[in-house]
Amino acid sequence: MEITTHAAIAPRDSRQRPSWRNLATLVTALLALPVLVILSSLLQPFSAAWQHLYSTVLGDYVANSLLLVAGVGVGTLLLGVSAAWLTALCEFPGRKLLSWALLLPMAMPAYIIAYTYTGLLDLTGPMQSGLRQVFGWSYGDYYFPEIRSLGGAICMLSLVLYPYVYLLARVAFAGQSEAILEASRNLGKGPWQSFFWVSLPMARPAIAAGLSLALMETLADYGTVAYFGVSTFTTGIFRTWYGLDELTTAAQLCALLLLFVFALILLERESRRRLRFHQSTVRGTPKLLVLRGWRAPLASVFGTAIVVLGFVLPALQLVYWAASRWRYNFNRDFGELLFNSFTLATAAAIACLLVALLLAYTKRRFNARRERSQVEIANLGYAVPGTVIAVGIMAPAGWLDQQIDTLSSAWFNYPTGLLLSGTVGILLFAYVVRFLSVSLQSVESGLTAIKPNIDESARSLGASPLQVLGRIHLPLLRPSLLTALLLVFVDVLKELPTTLILRPFNFNTLAVRTYELASDERLVDAALPALAIVATALLPVLLIIRTMLHERRPHG
Repeated sequence: MEITTHAAIAPRDSRQRPSWRNLATLVTALLALPVLVILSSLLQPFSAAWQHLYSTVLGDYVANSLLLVAGVGVGTLLLGVSAAWLTALCEFPGRKLLSWALLLPMAMPAYIIAYTYTGLLDLTGPMQSGLRQVFGWSYGDYYFPEIRSLGGAICMLSLVLYPYVYLLARVAFAGQSEAILEASRNLGKGPWQSFFWVSLPMARPAIAAGLSLALMETLADYGTVAYFGVSTFTTGIFRTWYGLDELTTAAQLCALLLLFVFALILLERESRRRLRFHQSTVRGTPKLLVLRGWRAPLASVFGTAIVVLGFVLPALQLVYWAASRWRYNFNRDFGELLFNSFTLATAAAIACLLVALLLAYTKRRFNARRERSQVEIANLGYAVPGTVIAVGIMAPAGWLDQQIDTLSSAWFNYPTGLLLSGTVGILLFAYVVRFLSVSLQSVESGLTAIKPNIDESARSLGASPLQVLGRIHLPLLRPSLLTALLLVFVDVLKELPTTLILRPFNFNTLAVRTYELASDERLVDAALPALAIVATALLPVLLIIRTMLHERRPHG
C-alpha cells in the first residue's frame, strides 16, 4: 500500500513541478524588470540634457547625497547605539518605559516630521516669534539655525531612522553573554572600556545591518529633501523627468543612485563576511549596570529627549493643527483620500502576501539554487528607492502602451491610448516590487518554524502541494501572515515618491495630499492627512514593541 501511494504521488509531482517552478521564475523576472531597465539605460547614448546636468548640478547631487548619507549615518549611530546600550545593559529611572518608547519615531515619516519642525522653527513659527517678542528683536538681529537646509534634513532623518539601529543593537546587547562581560570587568575594564572593547564589537553585525537600512532609506527619501530644497539624486530625478521631459536621462540618474545603493549593500555584507563571532555556551542574564549620581538622571533625560523630539513634539503639533481646522479639513475630500489610501494599501498588502507565499513555498518545496536566487532577487526590491522603481516601470510601460496603440490604430483604426501608464495596476505592481521583501521575510520566518516532517507526512497521505499549503501551512502561518499584511499596509500608506510618479490622473492619497499641501505652505491644512498616516503607522510599531518585550521579558 505504501509503495502504491508513493507511485501515485510521483506522477502528480512531475506534472505540477514545472508549472509551479516556472510561475515562480516568471514572477521573479517581472520583479527584476524595473532594475534591469534602469541598469540598461547606462548602455544608451547620453543626451545633451545629460551633458547639461553634468556641467551644472550633477556635482551637487553627488556631494549632497554623500553628505546626507554621512550625516545621517553618524546621527543614527550616536542615537541608536547609545540608547540601545543604556536600555539593554544599564539601570536608571524610566529605563523600562524608554526601552519601547524609543521605537515610537518609526511611526513618524521623515517628510511629516520635516513639515512639523518647519512650522515650529521657521521665521514665522512660534519659536522665533516668541524670541522676538520676549527680547524685542527684529528680523536680522539674531542668529537662528536654518531648518530648511542640508543640516536640517540630516537632523530630521536621524530622528526617525535611528530606531533601525536601536532595535537591532538593543537585541544584540541584551543577548550578550554575562560571562564575557564579567570576564572583561575582572580584567580591570571599566563600564566604558567594556562597552567599547567588548559589547560594541560583538554587536557590530547587528549595528551594521541597522545602519545599512537607515542609509538606504536616506537615499530613497524624497519628501524631506524636496521640501527643504536640498539637491540630491531623488530630487534631481524628478526635475529631470518633469522639468526637462527626459525620461532616459532620469533613468540614467536612477542607475547612478542604484549603484550607490548596491555599494552600501556590498559594504554591509563584506563587513559581516569578515567577522567571526561565537556565542558562549555559558550565557546567563546580563547584569545591569546601575547608574548612580548624575549619570542616572542624565540617561533618563537623554532617552526622553530623543522620544520627545522624534515623536511626541511633532505628534502634538499635528494634533494641535488638525484640531484647529478639523471642521474645514474633515470633509468629503478627506473621506476620498482615506478610501483611496486604505484601498490601495490593502490591495498592495494582499498582492505582496500572495507573491511572497508563492516564492517562499516554492523555495521550501525544492530549495535548489534556482529558488534561493529567486528569493534573493525578490528581497532586493526593498533596497531600491521608490523613485528608481517608478522610473524603471514607467519606461517599459510607456513603450508597451505605444506599441499597442500603434498596432491597434493600424489594424482596427482604433487608438487605445494609455492602457498601462498612469493606472492603479501599474502602481500596485510598483508597490509589490518595492515592499515584497517585507512580506517575504515574515512568511519565510513562519515557514521555517514549521518542521519539514509535517510536509512529508501530509504528502505521504496523498495531499497535493496546494492542499499542504492550504490545510496545514496557512493555519499555522496566521500570525506571520497578519504581520506581513500589516507591515506592507503601513509602508504603502506612507510611500510618497512612487505614488507621486505612477498614480492615475486626479488620484490622490493621504501621503500625496500631505505633500501637496505642505509644498504650498499650507502646513495647518496638511496636518489632518499627516496625522492619519502617523496614527496608522503606530500599528506595526506597537506590534514590534510587543514582540520585542515578549522575546526579551526575562531580561527586563
